Amino acid sequence: MALGWRNTRATIRDRFKRLKPLNAKRVANAYVAYRSYAQNKKGGWSAQQAWPMSLSIEPTTSCNLRCPECPSGLRSFTRPTGMLDPEVLEAVLNEVGPKLVYLNLYFQGEPYLHPQMNELVAMGAKHNLYTSTSTNAHFLRPERCAEIVASGLSRLIISIDGMTQSTYASYRVGGQLDKVLEGTRNMVAARKANNGSGPHLVWQFLVVGPNEHEVQEVQEHARQIGVDELVIKTAQIDQPEDGHPLLTQSPELRRYDRDANGVWKLRNPLADECWRMWQGCVMTWDGRVVPCCFDKDAHHTMGQVGQQPFKDIWFSPEYDAFRKQIFTDRAGVEMCQNCSEGSHAYA
Repeated sequence: MALGWRNTRATIRDRFKRLKPLNAKRVANAYVAYRSYAQNKKGGWSAQQAWPMSLSIEPTTSCNLRCPECPSGLRSFTRPTGMLDPEVLEAVLNEVGPKLVYLNLYFQGEPYLHPQMNELVAMGAKHNLYTSTSTNAHFLRPERCAEIVASGLSRLIISIDGMTQSTYASYRVGGQLDKVLEGTRNMVAARKANNGSGPHLVWQFLVVGPNEHEVQEVQEHARQIGVDELVIKTAQIDQPEDGHPLLTQSPELRRYDRDANGVWKLRNPLADECWRMWQGCVMTWDGRVVPCCFDKDAHHTMGQVGQQPFKDIWFSPEYDAFRKQIFTDRAGVEMCQNCSEGSHAYA
């Protein structure tokens, strides 16, 4: 049984928003993508024939918090750090936008530290894309919220990982729960001031050891404060082990269990397939194209926008060789070994 919560009317509105970008070109592209993906699942091999249906693009690697399982928080990147040039996003969308459906302006970092974040969102809206982002909500002042509503953002995910300051800060190190609650209320008020129009508001509760007892409380608070949806998400842990402070006691609230030898392992069969990787990709702030959001340090860079067209990267022999490995030996790709695709990601 799902532990999250949804406002039914808001969910229906959001589903219509998701369908709005669809036109003949995008539907035809989706069909080609699914057909070739299905063929590969059956054991045949078909090189990529479709353009991506979704893109995740990183506005910035900067972050005001220091979350313990996050390279932005740990300041541990080996790749360059910085902020996305809006001209790079514009170039990508001019090339890919006609076939694209979903734009996620988030990878690592806090998006609303980018001074032109609303401009980036507006570019997605200009191309009639369902556009989303995720925030720690520390910068959602009333005037900023009004600008977010006006920008055309489709979905705003707010991370709220505790119902007391101590439980919240056990993961969101350096964060203030009061700011998250205040920012949420500001967004609810901004939508009301705009006749109820604005982004679908999602609270995302990353459940870890210190806050697992607060799941019911966050459900009740989500209804009261006026968000549209609550998602209970299990935590990715790089090195799970006995006594790890983020491991939950409840098995249904974690992705990991001990194997027969007592070693903590991801509950994921790692089937040789990955739809998410097949139908989309990630672009870092400086234009590096990587296959998946689990490649946080861009070890599998397939090319760099600005140095070559996106088309030459997406349909390259090197990219197809990587895709083929996913369909033959996914477990052999290191970043896949802790992947949420096919695992217990949501409670």
